[in-house]
Amino acid sequence: MLVTVLTAVMICGLLVIVALFVIRFTQTAPVVPETITLPDGVRAEAFTMTPGWYAVVTEGGSRLLIFDRATGRLRQTVEIAPLE
Repeated sequence: MLVTVLTAVMICGLLVIVALFVIRFTQTAPVVPETITLPDGVRAEAFTMTPGWYAVVTEGGSRLLIFDRATGRLRQTVEIAPLE
């Protein structure tokens, strides 16, 4: 009885793992902008994206540039204070 229950649990676990892989890999990837126009002298260090905007962290982590996702225009610049 115990061996049968263990076998059934292992088969169910394997089916769950396979189902999760199928669900995860069939989702469409987000569309990332092909080019981003940064201000002169600015180099990107990190990038993140939401449905309405995307953000670029500048080199050194001193500024966060937020761009409109539909137009690609700079919406906001956030200065990041250094850690003390």
